[in-house]
Amino acid sequence: MNQDLYNQLCEIVGSDNVHVDEEMKKHTTFRIGGPADFYVLPHSKDEIGRVVQVCKNTGEPFYVLGNGSNLLVGDKGYRGVIIQIFKNYSDIIIEGTQITAKSGALLSKVAKKALDAGLTGFEFASGIPGTIGGAVVMNAGAYGGEMKDVILSATVMTQEGSIQKLSNQELQLGYRTSLVARQNDIVLEVSLELKKGDPDQIRSLMEELKNKRVTKQPLEYPSAGSTFKRPEGYFAGKLIMDVGLRGFSVGDAQVSEKHCGFVINKGNASARDIVALMDEVTGRVKEQFGVTLEPEVKRLGEF
Repeated sequence: MNQDLYNQLCEIVGSDNVHVDEEMKKHTTFRIGGPADFYVLPHSKDEIGRVVQVCKNTGEPFYVLGNGSNLLVGDKGYRGVIIQIFKNYSDIIIEGTQITAKSGALLSKVAKKALDAGLTGFEFASGIPGTIGGAVVMNAGAYGGEMKDVILSATVMTQEGSIQKLSNQELQLGYRTSLVARQNDIVLEVSLELKKGDPDQIRSLMEELKNKRVTKQPLEYPSAGSTFKRPEGYFAGKLIMDVGLRGFSVGDAQVSEKHCGFVINKGNASARDIVALMDEVTGRVKEQFGVTLEPEVKRLGEF
């Protein structure tokens, strides 16, 4: 262990918020991943900035994690510092029709706050299992709604450590991408502009979307959500089904029988199992349809 780095991290966030050799399977929705050298839980943008600066000063690799909902961590773990911006940094404030949330706030919590305030426009995100910071990075969307439809602005920390407030237009939000993703910036805070609505109608729509998820998605198993991006003119799940891979398994990794766009962990799947399965799916779809599936799930660490 790098004792000097450990001491510096403890000085910034407190020893209770620095964990050594932390198993990343505890912190990803796939429930897969080996140990990270250091796992740090900051409380403020000042602490986030100082932790990042220490990593840069020491040459230590670092990765910023939200709820771990779109991530596959290798079986050998991550050599460096995982900075998890989550529960310690998740305040939500409502003023009129605007909601401002720290980047660690869960989308489900923001949606619940919007419902309580009678604000509509964020129902689409109520069932997405991620943080609002991560949702900005990838312009998360579901059921016809996307983050770009409701974002007013986002405050980010650049790779150089400066803090900038970017408007919706400046964020360059596209299909599962953004300026933040391309520049590897860190989202600190997000402001949304919603509309006044009828709480009963908002609640009804959230319930309707929840029922769609429960009936169509394999929520009973760990997964990282949609495994592949939607190819232009196609649906990834249908392509995978049409090549006969519904239920296809490698170890405990399986193409979901309920929705072929999801790869699930049936119990003790390894990262290697998931990668082998994804490679097989990609190869079969390319061979039969000439379509190249791009992973939506990010890979991190040593496989």
